[in-house]
Amino acid sequence: MHLNPYGEYAVLLAASLANDWPAKRQGIEERTLDLGMTMTFAPAADDHARVREVIDDWLRIVDEPDHPKRAELLNAQLAQAAAYPRLTNHDGEGWHLHYRDDVRSLPYVLRAIISVGTSLHLVTRGMDRLARCAASPCTNVVVDVTRNGRQRFCSVRCANRAAVRRHRARL
Repeated sequence: MHLNPYGEYAVLLAASLANDWPAKRQGIEERTLDLGMTMTFAPAADDHARVREVIDDWLRIVDEPDHPKRAELLNAQLAQAAAYPRLTNHDGEGWHLHYRDDVRSLPYVLRAIISVGTSLHLVTRGMDRLARCAASPCTNVVVDVTRNGRQRFCSVRCANRAAVRRHRARL
């Protein structure tokens, strides 16, 4: 991986998969490459279902409003996939840091990257910087990467829809 995929990029990848689940394994791998991963993985028959499990587990963290419970859930996921940090230069792509064992499995790597990235995101930006869109009935995940920490909507469309509802409620 280039840059640090364990921060913002990993959380945005998880949100992208959660908000728009690819129909096939190929779509998952294309999304990972589009969002910054450089590694590809030999396909396994159960990759699609196992990555779905990774995303569903991650959504439990997104949906947990209690910060200590959120941390507990995230720590359990970290224990499943994370390993001691190490420098690596796989495939000659350049030296970078891995927080996982060298297992060439798409679900395993995504669990490690997403759990470590989510941890870094929450401890550096704030435990409340991961939520669902505030524009009902939308349920998309919102990864707040704004400077002021006030992002509540997944898109401009949802923000506008909520503003129109508030305006009409005042009339």
